[in-house]
Amino acid sequence: MGATFEEIKKSSPHIKSKNTTTQIMIDVLLALMPALFAGLYFFGENAAKIVLISVVVSVVTELLFNLITKKPITITDFSAVVTGLLFALTLPANTPIYAVVLGAFVAIFVGKMLFGGIGKNFANPALVGRLFVVISFGSLLSAFIDPIDGIAGATPLVAINAGDLSSINLLNLFLGSTGGCIGETSTLALLLGGIYLSAKRIIDIRIPLIFLGGSAVLAFAFSGSINFVLPHLMAGGLMLGAIFMATDYTTSPISDLSIVIYALGCAILTMVIRFFGSQPEGVSYAILLMNLLVPLLDKYVRPNPYGRGAKNE
Repeated sequence: MGATFEEIKKSSPHIKSKNTTTQIMIDVLLALMPALFAGLYFFGENAAKIVLISVVVSVVTELLFNLITKKPITITDFSAVVTGLLFALTLPANTPIYAVVLGAFVAIFVGKMLFGGIGKNFANPALVGRLFVVISFGSLLSAFIDPIDGIAGATPLVAINAGDLSSINLLNLFLGSTGGCIGETSTLALLLGGIYLSAKRIIDIRIPLIFLGGSAVLAFAFSGSINFVLPHLMAGGLMLGAIFMATDYTTSPISDLSIVIYALGCAILTMVIRFFGSQPEGVSYAILLMNLLVPLLDKYVRPNPYGRGAKNE
């Protein structure tokens, strides 16, 4: 009988890389800089305050967990900083500070450390924190600051989902001068980060490409018009989720086929929620649901061990 997939993973040879966890996290932080700077430029002091508080709470939570449980200090790998920054970028600039603090705490404590820390979390920690905030303080997050006039209002995605493209400016969506969460409004900034991560081979580029490509096809299929494709891709958190959330090492699958299923599942769930759900946005829910399916995908959708299936001659 051939070796099991688990046995193969444990045995040599293994592919080695010069990238350490710390270096990978630093690269992710560098890739997030364009989106961060765009968010700070468009949303100003409030955005800076939210980002700073989120990162500090995330790092302090992980440090205290390490100290209380008498485990090695892990904040030096910068993963807590990445989680705190990503969580902050998923929030609107008018999010109450207490919601930021609680969300960052949940992201690290529940989404990461309770399951053993980095590499053992069941879902993307930043999305766990965001989901907690949406469920707990949803009414406070229903309005977003417009960077042009500073007035709270609905995001372009609400108008797009309602079938109204008259108020949508594609250039503003591309550059980021529009209402939305701190890190999701600038498609240009997010694409620059994605190109950097792909060039550094930090992410599997197939995941965002399939996620975005599947979403584009479904946007056309559900709306019946090609005019809705680009607005759906650039509005809301689709770019941020596809590039920085769905590609998380721990919560994304391994084999080629499972990657395709995972990314298409993210696309299908996102667009179904957008078009047919009660919520205007479905990216966070879609990625979290597919995160939960990753262990099953890795177990049942896997390549044959080397040598198995070949004809004996």
